Formats: sequence, C-alpha cells, structure tokens
Amino acid sequence: VEFISALIEQGCGHDVDSDVLFEVGRDPEYGKLSNRSADDQQGEGGGAAAKKRAASDFALWEAAKPNEPSWDSPWGKGRPGWHIECSAMATTLLGNHFDVHGGGIDNLFPHHENEVAQSEPICGHPWVGYWMHPAHLQLLDEDGTPVKMSKSLGNVISIPALVARHGADAARWFY
Repeated sequence: VEFISALIEQGCGHDVDSDVLFEVGRDPEYGKLSNRSADDQQGEGGGAAAKKRAASDFALWEAAKPNEPSWDSPWGKGRPGWHIECSAMATTLLGNHFDVHGGGIDNLFPHHENEVAQSEPICGHPWVGYWMHPAHLQLLDEDGTPVKMSKSLGNVISIPALVARHGADAARWFY
C-alpha cells in the first residue's frame, strides 16, 4: 500500500474502480533492462483492458474477486499485483539499492522490467546493480529433443537423483 501510494503521488499510477494501474508511458526508460519496448508488453484482455490508458499498463492493485484472498486498502478490498509484491518485499528486506537480483530468463520481461519501472521512481536511483537471468535447464526427451526442465512438465531431476545416476564428482564438475 505504501509503494502504490507513493507511485500514485508521483503520477506513475492511477486508480480506476478499485484497481490501481502503473502507467508504463510515464517511464521514458521503460525497456532499459530487457531491451524491449512497452509495445512488446501483452496486456490483459477483458475488463482490465478497458481501465488501462495503454495496453502496456500493469496492475499495482487488483480489486477483489470472488473466492480470492483480499485485504482492505485505500482503493477498496483487493490484493497487490505480482510485480509490486516483489518490489516491496525486496526493498523492505534489502533496502533501496542492492547489488544482485535474479531469476530465470522468463522473468526478465515483463516481470523484472516492471519491477525496475515501479521501484526506481520510489528510490530515485538505480534499484539494482546487477541482474542475472540464467537460461532454463534442458533435458532430452525420449526422442532426443531438448525440453525445459520444470515442475509443471513433471521432469525435474533432484540433486540426490542426479548424484545417484551420475555420481557426486560428475555433478560437481557439471555445476
């Protein structure tokens, strides 16, 4: 709530019917992390799209929906958007500047780009010194085709299973 309120005060966000949206167009440097533009952002469709000033705008606060967790706020019952949750937690725990932030390459855009866009107006300087975005681990399927290792695909190999299959020395050399 504090982060969102600060962004509204700075003119970076606006509330519409209990939703608060970040206006990407207010950030002239949007895309500096990922080298992508606001036009690459896939906006939500449906009712959320009608509330946006541009398709690239994203949710800072989402109005309560049936059967979803919600909390009271100055904008009504609802919940924080995904990006603001991460910015608020990281800044609360690590401060207004920290050295390294990372996540899988799939988090680079739009998630980390949006974190930068909403965090830097609050702290007034570069929020993170270095960003790390490793690629996904690849496994070969039964046809020899590389596929991403992921929980959702059910093909995760645990460290103990890797060591049991290939030995501890091979695992050490691999990593």
